[in-house]
Amino acid sequence: MQYTKLEHLIVERRGQVGWILNNRPDQLNAMNALMRDEFATAWDELNEDPEVRVIVHSGVGRAFQTGVDVTEIASDGQGMQRYRDSVENWDLHFTSWHQNVWKPVITAVNGICCGGGFHWVADADIVIAASDAQFFDPHVSVGQVVSIEAIALMKKMPVEAVMRMAFMGRYERMGAARAFELGMISEIVDPPDQLHDRAQAIAETIAKNSPAAMAATKKALWGALEAGLTDACKAGAEHLVSMWGHPDQAEGPLAFAEKRPANWQLDS
Repeated sequence: MQYTKLEHLIVERRGQVGWILNNRPDQLNAMNALMRDEFATAWDELNEDPEVRVIVHSGVGRAFQTGVDVTEIASDGQGMQRYRDSVENWDLHFTSWHQNVWKPVITAVNGICCGGGFHWVADADIVIAASDAQFFDPHVSVGQVVSIEAIALMKKMPVEAVMRMAFMGRYERMGAARAFELGMISEIVDPPDQLHDRAQAIAETIAKNSPAAMAATKKALWGALEAGLTDACKAGAEHLVSMWGHPDQAEGPLAFAEKRPANWQLDS
């Protein structure tokens, strides 16, 4: 599958692993209006590519993501209104969650992750980080409200840790070790230059599993974050039953018994 050539994102496939790389290194990968639009294209194309089973999102340069390009918002005459319209209308398209991507998604944090960069930490299935990664949320330090991404983070880590980061603003940074302790990330990669190789290795391992089963699993587990216990379990049961009779359900045990890799059905 040929991917659309984008100005601020690199989109590529490495085997069964799709990659999105933030590519505005001179602006610390801050997200301008064009980049926001490009995210929708990138996620959709990788999601629709049957050869891609897992998606990794990372950055080029010394920052993963530093959120919305504040300079553009302050200077181009329409940036703030454009951004306001998208938020008020809940017309967001920059994360896998926004785009209803049901393939497993790994966020690999290189360097600085701050502000809106937490969208991709909160909305990923697995988050790993380089040992030199730094996390902080400067919203209140530039007169902005901490909201959407932090609300989502509170589903994954202790509430007080999120509150502290929100109120400390740009005056306190969290290192990778502390992020790991709090459950924000599940692995620290050292040395940092091995981050992408490690993300690829994790993704390749995940890609060995049934695409259909993983999609149903993701729908069940993410759906549980939206509902109470009973409703979540009932919905999870529906996703569980949805795999019964699927070709992968028969292929998995057969491949195990025959001691060979499974030949999964590509469509999920």
